[in-house]
Amino acid sequence: MTEERDFVYHKPVLLKESVDGLDIKEGGVYVDVTFGGGGHSREILSRLDTKARLFSFDQDADAENNIVDDDRFTFVRSNFRYLKNWMRYYGIEHIDGLLADLGVSSHHFDDETRGFSFRFDAPVDMRMNKRAGQTAADVLNKYEEEKLADIFYIYGELKNARKIASVVVKARVAKPIMTTSDLLEIVEPLMPKDRQKKDLAKLFQALRIEVNKEMEALKEMLAAAVELLKPGGRLSVITYHSLEDRMVKNVMKTGNAEGRTEKDFYGRSTSQMKQLQGKPIVPTAQEQEENPRSRSAKLRVAEKLN
Repeated sequence: MTEERDFVYHKPVLLKESVDGLDIKEGGVYVDVTFGGGGHSREILSRLDTKARLFSFDQDADAENNIVDDDRFTFVRSNFRYLKNWMRYYGIEHIDGLLADLGVSSHHFDDETRGFSFRFDAPVDMRMNKRAGQTAADVLNKYEEEKLADIFYIYGELKNARKIASVVVKARVAKPIMTTSDLLEIVEPLMPKDRQKKDLAKLFQALRIEVNKEMEALKEMLAAAVELLKPGGRLSVITYHSLEDRMVKNVMKTGNAEGRTEKDFYGRSTSQMKQLQGKPIVPTAQEQEENPRSRSAKLRVAEKLN
């Protein structure tokens, strides 16, 4: 019954490949920083012995319905940016592997009340953690025009970001933007019919990233992961858009989010990480057909050097 509920909540992407990437040690300590429906966590647990431990993070209250009843399992009700603090709290100095399935779960997109999708008329919320923080409505109604334009351009890669920001700022004077339909009414005329859905998806992505401070959180989590991993420990990360993929690739190649190659006195790279494949692993055609969310997924795996 639990497994069935998981797949209703969220169907894991690249399940076998991402967990294979961890090169599981049966008695090891592992972290799943994106618990969601628990699919990846259950797969990790199935490969561990009785002495092992798994810590799984999720800030969304809905994910708590999927908590695994297992003595080896600890659910951490928190944003993964606080990974280092929580590991210290539980007395964990080093881990054998960390898995992250970034982006938004299918559950969030399909929940008509959360405002993650332009398919439903709902409050423009978009918070992963419904208990705290600003909403997308706050961003749309309070941010200055220039800041909105930057968000739409950087996080959504929208070429007409400045025009969209200008129209949003003008429209909110007459009426606050509170629902997805309010937003669509304003921005749809600016988007060519042939790519309207794609551009709307980019706009909603940009707002979601800003609301949840996703890039800042990812940077902090990856830095903590590099520090916590044992020599030979694995980092297995699934990304869905170019911004997060670039950051993950940089960390796996150079050990830092900026991709800055640092060298010692003798000119040798001081990176603590080694990326284990040249190109990212992508879902098979069959998986993409069965799980549309997987179509933009890329899996990268790296190992901590001695």
